[in-house]
Amino acid sequence: MTHEFPYVSKTLDRDGIAMAYVDEGSGSPVLMVHGNPTWSFYFRRVIAELKDGYRCIAPDHIGCGRSDKPDAKSYPFTLTRRIDDLEALVDHLEIPPVTLIVHDWGGPIGLGWATRHPERVARIVLLNTAAFFLTHPRGTPLPIVLARVPGVGDLLVRGANAFLRGAIRYCTTRGPLPPAVAESYLEPFPTWNSRLAILRFVQDIPLDPKHPSFAVLDEIADRLPRLRRKPIRIAWGMKDFVFDSTFLEEWERRFPEALVHRFDDCGHFILEDAGDEIAPAIRDFIVAEEATGSP
Repeated sequence: MTHEFPYVSKTLDRDGIAMAYVDEGSGSPVLMVHGNPTWSFYFRRVIAELKDGYRCIAPDHIGCGRSDKPDAKSYPFTLTRRIDDLEALVDHLEIPPVTLIVHDWGGPIGLGWATRHPERVARIVLLNTAAFFLTHPRGTPLPIVLARVPGVGDLLVRGANAFLRGAIRYCTTRGPLPPAVAESYLEPFPTWNSRLAILRFVQDIPLDPKHPSFAVLDEIADRLPRLRRKPIRIAWGMKDFVFDSTFLEEWERRFPEALVHRFDDCGHFILEDAGDEIAPAIRDFIVAEEATGSP
């Protein structure tokens, strides 16, 4: 267990595969859904900020963090299954409506669940993510392109661990990650087999209509209006080379009443660059909304 993340994980059995999750504190629930190539560790500052007054729930997607690392024959590694996993966890915990926080791939997964069950969501925080199709103005970023090349992606992502190491190096902009933090991101992924989920997340990006997850993401995008009446806050790292300002503009178009906080000097790992600012802002957001009588 990394000293940077002292929380003990619980597990939910998913057809013989353990899905790990942190469940800290008590009070109204806050559900935090991470992306790729991270794990629940990404939300450590938010958990530390909120756990004294709220119930902080942060799952590790199967194949990530402290969850089991199954092979491709045992687990499908698809967007649909990821949403089903999250749904199973929320059902298992039997929690009231949540504050939902999503980042990166946590957007399609978390909002995929939320658009199935809008009545189970009290409010939403979006952190450099998407849940819709949008052509990147500069094209698909090179690391994603290379990771999707058959054979090459295996060598880079599973062999050299280049996708995770590259994210650690280039997804923050205010400064490099402290060595202990970087090591904490690397800790759950020490071997070829343990990095399969990282590769499969990249391969599951639906870049064309023939992709198996294309219709799933299309349906999520179509259902986003179900969440339009929810209080929404957006914190956005403007130096993100993947989810750049065009994605933020699309969120603003879809949720025009959302309050947006732009961090001009922050990158994709916005909670690493500005977690000490964003975590208390999330607390203030929940407190203010609860004071208005929202769930």
